[in-house]
Amino acid sequence: MSRLANRLAAVKPSASMAVSQAAKDLAATGVDVIDLGLGEPDFAAPAHVTEAAFAAARSERMLYTPAAGTVELRRAVVEKFRRENGLDYAIDEIAVANGAKQIIFNALMATVNEGDEIILPAPYFVSYPEMAKLFGGVPVMPKCAANAGFRLTPEVLEAAITTKTKWLFLNLPGNPSGAVYSEDELKALGAVLARHPQVLILSDEIYEHIVFDGRSFVSFGKACPELRERSLIVNGVSKAYAMTGWRIGYAAGPKDIIKAMSTVQSQSCTSVSAVAQVAAQAALEGPQDEVARFREAFERRRDLVVARINEIRGLSLAPPEGAFYAYIGCEALIGAKTPDGAVIANDGDLTAYLLREAHIAAVPGVAYGLSPFFRISTATSEAELEKAIARIGAAVAKLQF
Repeated sequence: MSRLANRLAAVKPSASMAVSQAAKDLAATGVDVIDLGLGEPDFAAPAHVTEAAFAAARSERMLYTPAAGTVELRRAVVEKFRRENGLDYAIDEIAVANGAKQIIFNALMATVNEGDEIILPAPYFVSYPEMAKLFGGVPVMPKCAANAGFRLTPEVLEAAITTKTKWLFLNLPGNPSGAVYSEDELKALGAVLARHPQVLILSDEIYEHIVFDGRSFVSFGKACPELRERSLIVNGVSKAYAMTGWRIGYAAGPKDIIKAMSTVQSQSCTSVSAVAQVAAQAALEGPQDEVARFREAFERRRDLVVARINEIRGLSLAPPEGAFYAYIGCEALIGAKTPDGAVIANDGDLTAYLLREAHIAAVPGVAYGLSPFFRISTATSEAELEKAIARIGAAVAKLQF
């Protein structure tokens, strides 16, 4: 008899974390590996954020906080949603957790019953389906084509909804695709959802400040206020403020769901790190100059990667509209042979070849539910990206067709 819970049988480890670990293992042997697997900004957090945390840790006792987060941080989140998104929430409609992933985990644990369906438009963030399966949920993964900008359309959404649908997940802008939705596009999805009152909406907006080409970000909550009592708006400080390791995510939503999520958290990790909550409060309330500087750097990197990738025969990349990833089309390389005679049968084979031959860690499209593509993170320096893409180009040039 297995000592492990049956529910784990269908759950896979994070693909991006697995790729990053493979890169670390190879690097440990002395190989110069460039890890483009994880989405982690290479900037330091804004100085006033770390100073606020240091000052609090030096002068105060860092005690347990309320399960939903400190009153001060939740007030800062309320003001952030009002100031940046035009959304009005009360403090008891806000929850704080150890990263946006735990927010999503808590929401699913609090709401999903065995057999409930969760619509995850593909390409989706790698952890969404695995978290759904942990709680007996059934991932439903309609494909969003590249020629539609990787965006979910009302027609595809309507076809995916059944009487068992519990949640629709949206990721704005998208990881891995970088897709950004206009207000009209969100309203069109909202019109479909209005006909299906059993469906809850989770809008993961962690990349909201990383949008390019002069686009304006619109929160799902702002676009579809009539669905407020069914919508959970998820965000955090990891990406916009380069604070991945501080592990602070937050959400705004209906009181009953927020209360249930807080109950889950109180019985799992009790509360979130007190000093990290001080840092997150400083990020939300303090100067926002660094957020703009980071976004400008990410856009320059996006432009560089698009130009260089499209110079490589067999690869294609339309300019991502947001986030800091490149979801690279590689259909023309499927069926090619490596120098040692192995066939590239899918995007998993291709990323394995790139790690072996070019010492580049990338995540295959199969992990995001849409192939043949592979994802690289562009959240590293331009010099490192130039070096990495040159290696990719050299490895691709060795393939035989």
